[in-house]
Amino acid sequence: MAMTDPRMAKEMEADMRRRFFVSLALSIPTVLYSSLGTAFLGPTLPAFLPANWMMLLLTTPVVFWAGSIFITGTYYSLKARKLNMSVLIATGVLTAYIASVLLTVFTREETFFEAAAMLVAFVLFGHWMEMKSRRGTFDALHALFDLVPPKATVLRDGTETLVLTAEIAPGDRVVLKPGDKIPVDGVVVSGESSVDESLVTGESMPVVKKIGDSVIGGSLNTSGALVFQATKIGSDTVLAQIAKLVQTAQNSKAPGQRIADSAAAWLVVLALGSGIATFLGWYVIGGSTLLAALTFAISAVVIACPDALGLATPTAVAVGTGIGAKYNILIKDAATLENTSKINAVVLDKTGTLTQGKPVITRIIALAPYTEEEVVRLEASLEAKSNHPIALALLAAARQKNIMPSNDVEKFEALGGHGMRGMVEKRLVLVGTERLMRDNAIDMTPLAQDMERLLDEGNTVALLAVDGKAAGVVGIADAIKPTAKKAVAGMRALGLEVAMITGDHPKIAQAVARELGITRVFAQVLPQDKASYVKKLQEEGKFVAMVGDGINDAPALAEADIGIAIGAGTDVAIETANIVLMRSDPADVLAAITLSKATVRTMKQNLFWAAIYNILAIPVAAGVFYPSLGWSLRPEISALLMSASSIIVAANAVLLKRIEPKLKVK
Repeated sequence: MAMTDPRMAKEMEADMRRRFFVSLALSIPTVLYSSLGTAFLGPTLPAFLPANWMMLLLTTPVVFWAGSIFITGTYYSLKARKLNMSVLIATGVLTAYIASVLLTVFTREETFFEAAAMLVAFVLFGHWMEMKSRRGTFDALHALFDLVPPKATVLRDGTETLVLTAEIAPGDRVVLKPGDKIPVDGVVVSGESSVDESLVTGESMPVVKKIGDSVIGGSLNTSGALVFQATKIGSDTVLAQIAKLVQTAQNSKAPGQRIADSAAAWLVVLALGSGIATFLGWYVIGGSTLLAALTFAISAVVIACPDALGLATPTAVAVGTGIGAKYNILIKDAATLENTSKINAVVLDKTGTLTQGKPVITRIIALAPYTEEEVVRLEASLEAKSNHPIALALLAAARQKNIMPSNDVEKFEALGGHGMRGMVEKRLVLVGTERLMRDNAIDMTPLAQDMERLLDEGNTVALLAVDGKAAGVVGIADAIKPTAKKAVAGMRALGLEVAMITGDHPKIAQAVARELGITRVFAQVLPQDKASYVKKLQEEGKFVAMVGDGINDAPALAEADIGIAIGAGTDVAIETANIVLMRSDPADVLAAITLSKATVRTMKQNLFWAAIYNILAIPVAAGVFYPSLGWSLRPEISALLMSASSIIVAANAVLLKRIEPKLKVK
């Protein structure tokens, strides 16, 4: 059932609820007028007409108004030459209704009006319950839309003007005062403030925003004044993309659902066939009365209705994706939600995924004639051309020591994964890895012991060479995220193989891996080679998830069976991934896998409940056991039992919410 807007979803739910209550209100007196009602309760209602005519008047609006969605659905299904649940529901309802009309007009025989009315009411109730199970997701989407303020202040010709948010255009400068909600995405051009992004990204602490930093629509400016330039509006904003991801997942089909849809089409044929066979068996072969044959045939058709089969996986998907959205886990489609449960190997990028991604300088070692300040200045001069986390750490260290990087930089060249080179003040400067120095025939022996000590302590080393000679080394450490160790332990407890991949030196990688309890490490891996390591695990027969946050992770995310982009990641990584974790928390990787396993378990349970009634009840309804054991089912009882499976399926999907406490790793 495609839902394109939370408001529309609520309107459709309200319509389904209204149809159900009207059909229920008319079904109750219909049952009381029926032979079943009078047999148990006696004549309880006044009858202005014969009972059959009273039931005809009560049932007609139930069938043709409340049940019109099934009749209309049948028309379009048959027009498209497809058999689905609507076909069988409409067949059961109309067969019972038309047979009853004929019996009312031409005879005074017992009718099946109550079966037609109850079938419509029960099926409507099942669909209403399905919609209610989706409501959490729709409410979450509605809450996202409400985060955006209806109006904002923009600078037009140097004057502050209040405009509708929908009128903001890319390039507009938006003015934020303390307490203002941010209307669209943009980049700060003036001021500094703390911004609460928790409702969007799940990060609990406000984030300091200054010139050049990005801001997200829907977040809250808490303290200072800001001016930012709008970069993304409307459907391009982060909030809109979140809503789109959730809606896409809701409207997609899991692999299991495709199987169920195929099975349902055959069940429609089986149900109709069993109804026809039952009628012929009792009336033509068995010599039974027309009424008895019709009773068995209608009961068989009604109870064989595979409506619950159609609800089995969509309800679980709806609840599962809704829970994910609530915990900032955005799953792009139902197939991903189902397939994530198959993961048996996880590859975690180190920097920014397992570590904070905000390295700090721990040690500076200089070789004469250079001083520590000179080492920092020369490295920072080149690093100023980069936005790599190590570059940012070096620049931060330079600022703390009041060291100004040189502006006299020429012939700058980034050497992907190894470092960089350039002419700084007419001197050839290289900054980077030991391999970079080795490839350029630079003897680093004077710094060998210092390098080993820093590496053993888990530091990344940024080596410096000037004019072909070793000049110094800077030690840089990146703290491990607080939840990383428990997240890795949780994955291993699920039986998953956990591997770490990094471009760092093997000693650094091993030091981090030891602390986290990871035994398989891929170190000194160049960005372009990460995908090949994912493929290596796949060749070992593993179903692999890759978790990363940067542009250089995108090929590996695409290669993996399931790509998981962690929240602080780039647009490229997020676009490539199957799952987006809005928070930069490795615990959410474990939460996503746990949620998938629970959702698939619920799908399987639902498919069982959807099928068991058909398997057990069709023979009883068809009267197979009536001659020997006296077992039979009235059409209205068949309708009740058929609907019970739909209600159980919807209720079981809602019970999936019990998994929520397990998604929180502290």
